[in-house]
Amino acid sequence: MDRDEELLRGRVYGQDHDDPRPGPRPGRVYAELVGGPLDGLLLDVTDRTPEQRTAGAALETELGRFGAGGRSLYDPRPGDPSRLDWSGDTP
Repeated sequence: MDRDEELLRGRVYGQDHDDPRPGPRPGRVYAELVGGPLDGLLLDVTDRTPEQRTAGAALETELGRFGAGGRSLYDPRPGDPSRLDWSGDTP
């Protein structure tokens, strides 16, 4: 299976799990979240500037160390902008 096919099977962070189309949408750019509580989800990075993409992401999740209201931190993987690696949780 190639990388594009693999991405098409994933779920997108922030989409409702009841969404009839929970996967990626054509014409959008995604980064895979690796590790931590959001492991395997895709993050839509289409509208992020290059600076925002290199800054990483602090994503709200109830699944992290701090529960409701907490955030999981993901940093871009050096040399592979299509993946963001978990670096910890914050309140």
